[in-house]
Amino acid sequence: MRKLTIVDHPLVAHKLSLMRDKTTPSAQFRGLLREIALLLGYEVLRDLPTEARRIETPIGSAVVPFLRGSEPVLVPILRAGNGLLDGLLELLPSAPVGHLGIYRDETSLAAVEYYCRLPRELGGRLVIIVDPMLATGNSARAAIGRLREHGAGEVRLLCLLAAPEGIEALHGAYPEVAIVTAAVDQHLNEHGYIVPGLGDAGDRMYGTA
Repeated sequence: MRKLTIVDHPLVAHKLSLMRDKTTPSAQFRGLLREIALLLGYEVLRDLPTEARRIETPIGSAVVPFLRGSEPVLVPILRAGNGLLDGLLELLPSAPVGHLGIYRDETSLAAVEYYCRLPRELGGRLVIIVDPMLATGNSARAAIGRLREHGAGEVRLLCLLAAPEGIEALHGAYPEVAIVTAAVDQHLNEHGYIVPGLGDAGDRMYGTA
């Protein structure tokens, strides 16, 4: 899989544009985030392994593909990651889900972990980190480090928006991690927010801005 994939699709672009608009209410923002997660999910899951099995259709016999092996593990970074998680669970309803609580220190911009609950068996399974924003890259790097400690092998990051600085920071530490995103914006401002971005995704989701 490519190490950076920008999903170039008119539906993705349209939904993202609505989410950027500061007048979009929280309820609509959450719905759009779930919808766009479905579209991004197709890309991040594009190369899942399959195996051929013979079945009987109402008309006759056929050899058709089925998913092979264990389902991917989904790991949202709380709290905003839950907005994308809902869409992905529509694609993979039985996928195991871990949770990482990580917040950004507003002064140092360092990632601070406050919660970790992961499935026991991560080795040999694709693990997908889910977080709307890849800004400084500090939270994503902290999440990958924690997953590696728990035996994770292949890790991918699914995000709504990315900044060039965050991509560089993440791939500087973990060059093998594939990133799938809807857009790469211009840069980070002095507060570490993506420009033009869409603001704080968690606050937009839950009306706490």
